[in-house]
Amino acid sequence: MSVKDKVIQIIAEQALLDAADVRLSATLEDLGIDSLGVVESIFAIEEEFDIEVPFNANAPAESEFDISSVSAIISAVEALVAEQS
Repeated sequence: MSVKDKVIQIIAEQALLDAADVRLSATLEDLGIDSLGVVESIFAIEEEFDIEVPFNANAPAESEFDISSVSAIISAVEALVAEQS
């Protein structure tokens, strides 16, 4: 499974949706994920990919990790995974 598919699956599980219903352009808010859900999603992503996400849960807009859309999250995770290699 690709990074993209795994991230979409994690987000879908948090949003209680089918992965097919997660649009790349959607924000986490669009998907019904609240601030606690964002934090839980980040933890799940870190665990799945064995990475550390530079994320400030109290001020996500100030983070280096872009959570503005599903697509942005996928790109950020792909970059962190590539840095690990």
